[in-house]
Amino acid sequence: MTPEYTLREHVRKIEAIASHEEQLYMILTIYLELFPVLDAFLLRYSHLGYVAEGIISLQSDQLVHIGEIREDIRSYPIIHTAIRERKAKYCTGLDYLKFMSSKDVMRSSINALVVTPICFGTVVIGYICSSTFEGKAIDDDTLSSLTLFGKLVGKTMHGANGAVDSQLLSKRELEVMRRIAWGEETKEMADSMEISELTVKQYVKTAIKKLGVQNRSHAVGELFRRGFIL
Repeated sequence: MTPEYTLREHVRKIEAIASHEEQLYMILTIYLELFPVLDAFLLRYSHLGYVAEGIISLQSDQLVHIGEIREDIRSYPIIHTAIRERKAKYCTGLDYLKFMSSKDVMRSSINALVVTPICFGTVVIGYICSSTFEGKAIDDDTLSSLTLFGKLVGKTMHGANGAVDSQLLSKRELEVMRRIAWGEETKEMADSMEISELTVKQYVKTAIKKLGVQNRSHAVGELFRRGFIL
């Protein structure tokens, strides 16, 4: 099991990086360094439609953009469970066949998967998955370390993305758009932010206008592209 202080020490390296893209690369670099995995795929997750979208992958020091990946995680029980429980999950052998989509089990070169949700509080904002391992077993202690790693990364990325150019969005507008990305409804946002539903809708309207986009989904995508949302 990787000691908690080691995890915290490594994750702090992410905080010192200004570039959003370099932060994402560092997340995977640290992940490969600390855990017995040989590849890493980073995806963002939106509760809107249970959609996961690829960001980057890292394997043998080769960085690849995987933006073409877009999946409904309900088709992947192992991923869905990891996100629902906010805990790292591992499956192999017969469990892999049971917990993966039928189109993926046809890829005979892969027969195991570990999924690490990236969380901020109770909200999952993304996840890392690996399918190639060093031969060392992914035991319960390793899964506990992976779960903590995902929580530390989520907290760090949320804090790093909190500073917004005042000419882009206000803090309230960004908070509303971030909550939309998390899948919250207008009433939920109004209640938790202690404002009216009308005010929430107004924040959404002004955010969409400032970003020069057409709708909520497009706004969330644009904020991700600019590095304000993981």
